[in-house]
Amino acid sequence: MFKVNKLTDYATVLLIEIARINVVQSTQHVSERTGIPLPTVAKIMKSLNKAGLVASQRGAGGGYTLGRAPHEISVADVIQAVEGPIALTACADTSDEHCSIEAVCPVQGKWNKVNTAVRAALNEVTLADMADDVASFGMPPRGAVLDMTREVGVK
Repeated sequence: MFKVNKLTDYATVLLIEIARINVVQSTQHVSERTGIPLPTVAKIMKSLNKAGLVASQRGAGGGYTLGRAPHEISVADVIQAVEGPIALTACADTSDEHCSIEAVCPVQGKWNKVNTAVRAALNEVTLADMADDVASFGMPPRGAVLDMTREVGVK
């Protein structure tokens, strides 16, 4: 089975939350809004910041914002920020691993075409695409003003 790891999934959730609200958000706030534990949020945000997908702001009102516009961040960017280079097998050109049968393997180099196709497909889907689809799950669309009184049960 080919799948992204849980941290990459969480990173996507965090980025969608930041894109939807579109203001500086603390890790605490993002953790509360997404249900992802604070230590996990902090760890992921460091990786996303290093990759330039989020920008950090220090100080009392500090936190994170997107480092680029949502339509400029691809799913491939998120995967690479959290997991490293996208490589389906150890013998793909982008892999950091080495295969023990590389010298005698009959498919050596053949996975590169598949790997390139998968990377291209992941580059086609953007954070904007992912955030726009969130509305179909009953969450407010990106940029919507939230009525915080309803969320906390205040009348």
